[in-house]
Amino acid sequence: MAGTRPGGVTVVSILAWISGLLQLIAGILALFVVPISSAITVAAWISIALGVITILVGAGLWRGSPAARLIATIVFVLNLVNAVFTLFATPANAWSAIVSGLFALIGIILLWTKAASAFFRR
Repeated sequence: MAGTRPGGVTVVSILAWISGLLQLIAGILALFVVPISSAITVAAWISIALGVITILVGAGLWRGSPAARLIATIVFVLNLVNAVFTLFATPANAWSAIVSGLFALIGIILLWTKAASAFFRR
């Protein structure tokens, strides 16, 4: 590592862990609590897989992995695009889209500050 992990990277990493854990729990609960249908089963396994991947990306961010930074950035950009689309496609969900878009934008900014770039550089 090039230096001390910046606070912004720490925040994004912890949020990734929390998000991944919630996805994992939701998937497991869907498998064992919700009445079983094929669609729910597929959605539950997808949620579990995404939860594990998100936790791994969070761990990668914590360690300073450039690959984890790239994956997180791609996900944030997709969330930002989705937020803009939602804002215009379903104006009733404007607040949700705005908050989601802002979180994505903040995540991108925190991962690409000068200090974060130095941390991820090897």
